[in-house]
Amino acid sequence: MSVPVYLTDRAFQDVDGACDWWARHRSAEQAWRWREACVKAIDSLPGLAATCPVVSERDELGIELRQLAFGLGRRPSHRVVFEIRPDIILVMRVQHLAQRELSIDDF
Repeated sequence: MSVPVYLTDRAFQDVDGACDWWARHRSAEQAWRWREACVKAIDSLPGLAATCPVVSERDELGIELRQLAFGLGRRPSHRVVFEIRPDIILVMRVQHLAQRELSIDDF
């Protein structure tokens, strides 16, 4: 049985904000392609979550979050930050790799 994946409200806001950015600064088509890449990454988590690396902010956050990098081209541009819980995978944030490291206030 596959583990369900849920997104926090903040993760949904991150995805919507990134799509808005892509549409304003690139094109509606690229925004759509980025959203599809993001959904594909999130959908892959049930099979990949345990193999994804732990975020570098783990010690500061006090919880073990993992990340899955994704992007439109060959190079990843964003990461899905998530927590593996006993019965679910919870996506906490979706952020650009160039953004500052997360703090506890970001959740």
